[in-house]
Amino acid sequence: MSVNINRPSVAGEYNASMQALLQLVWGDGFLSPGGAEEVARLLEGTDVSGCHMLDIGCGLGAIDELLVSRHGAGSVMGVDIDPALLLQMDARIARAGLADRIRSRLVKPGPLPFADGSFDIVFSKDALVQIPEKTAVFAEVKRVLRPGGRFIASDWLRAGDGAHSAEMLEFFRLEGIAYNMASLAQSVGALRAAGFIEVQGRDRNDWYLALARRELAAMEGALKPVILAAIGADRAKHFLANWRQLVVVLARGELRPAHLRARTPR
Repeated sequence: MSVNINRPSVAGEYNASMQALLQLVWGDGFLSPGGAEEVARLLEGTDVSGCHMLDIGCGLGAIDELLVSRHGAGSVMGVDIDPALLLQMDARIARAGLADRIRSRLVKPGPLPFADGSFDIVFSKDALVQIPEKTAVFAEVKRVLRPGGRFIASDWLRAGDGAHSAEMLEFFRLEGIAYNMASLAQSVGALRAAGFIEVQGRDRNDWYLALARRELAAMEGALKPVILAAIGADRAKHFLANWRQLVVVLARGELRPAHLRARTPR
């Protein structure tokens, strides 16, 4: 089976069974790993209190809730291409009583629908991998940031720019979602090319390899009956195979989660 890893992300890739599985493993409202602790690690050294933030790829909204309730952001605008995810996000934010400070907006791939200098901070957690044109998206991020504004993100990156291994291609096949991957060096270079300064990258492969192994052990052990009840035997079998392959490509160093930080000139 051929895998077009450079295809653009489309709405609906995170179907109901995938959402259920990811939240069982990663926590209620999370579609990427690490939960509140990894969000805090990503924000280390940056005071976001009172800031007007944009979250690219907000998903189910748990992170946006954290940005306001735990980290003191003044407001968050969450954008995503999937209306089904945003409906759930809006319900979550309403239950939390934060609808006056957190809003969602459905967007299409392409330029961001915001004026120049609209935000103090642009944030994204593990969603930029679904966007093919890195230089273009970083240029848009810079455009909507005020002078001196911050870009803070984590993303799924790759080790280099050569051909993907058979193991990596099998991982893409099992994942079934868009992976438009750059390396850490390429991402840092693209941010600088877009006009950012103080660009930093931090590899998180060791952290997530250890965590993914614990996640897999839980999925094969204590979590397995819960997963079976939630999504059925066929989907459970698929996702277990997916997670085993995830550990393989992390251990090979081909899939490399990372943090990215940068600032716009004043």
